[in-house]
Amino acid sequence: MKRLSKALAAAGVASRRACEELIFDGKVTVNGKIVLVPQTLVSWENDDICIDEVPLKKEQERVYFILNKPKGYICTNARMGSKKLVIDLFQDLPYRLFTVGRLDRDTTGLLLVTNDGHFAQEVIHPSKGLTKEYLVKASQEITHEHLASIARGGIIEGTRVKPVRVAKMRKGTVKIVVREGKKREVRLLAQKAGLDIVSLHRIRIGPLVLGNLEVGEFRPLTEKEKKLLLNPDSAI
Repeated sequence: MKRLSKALAAAGVASRRACEELIFDGKVTVNGKIVLVPQTLVSWENDDICIDEVPLKKEQERVYFILNKPKGYICTNARMGSKKLVIDLFQDLPYRLFTVGRLDRDTTGLLLVTNDGHFAQEVIHPSKGLTKEYLVKASQEITHEHLASIARGGIIEGTRVKPVRVAKMRKGTVKIVVREGKKREVRLLAQKAGLDIVSLHRIRIGPLVLGNLEVGEFRPLTEKEKKLLLNPDSAI
C-alpha cells in the first residue's frame, strides 16, 4: 500500500506537491470515486486510479533529462490553447514527464525534466540550498548602479530576496546567482534595476551546468549528475 499522492508521483504524473493539488481539485478518482485526501492508501494491484477519468498505469521506468529550454515554451502540463509546452519537446518518448521547477516563458536554458516525483521534490526543496546561475543580457551597458541595485535585492512574493552573487561579464551582460528561486526573481530584480532585458538564460543549477547543449536539445542525466544534485556537498 502507498499514499495516493506518492503513488501518483511514482507513476510520473507530477511532483508530489503538484499531485496533491490535483487531488485537492477533485481530479483524481480511486475505483470510480473522487478522493480528496492525499494520504489515502492505495495499491496498483487492487485499485483503479484515474486522473480526469483517464486510467493510470503503475509506476514507470524512472527517467531524468537535462534540457536547454527554448524561448516561448511554458513549464506546465496543463494545455492552454495553442501555447507550446516544454513536454511537447519530449512527445516522441513513451513517458509522462514534467519539469522540475519552472522557467518563465521567455527564459531559456537549463531545465530538468523527469517522471520521478520524489527526485523532483528533493531537488527543489529549500533544504538542498542549490544555487541557480543566470546570464542576463541587456540592451544597454551594465553600470555600477545596475549591479548595486540588483545586489541589494528586493521584495518578491512578499519576501525579501537577495542574490548570492552579481557580476558584470561583458558590456551588456550580467551574471546573477540566486538561492531562493522565487517566481521570476532574476527577471524582476534586473527590471527593478532599470535594465531592458534582451534575454535571460539559466546556465547552472547547483553542481549541474548546461554545457554545450543546443537550444531545444536534451540528454539523459548521468548517474553522477543525479547523485550530485541530490547530495551537492559531495561536489565540494
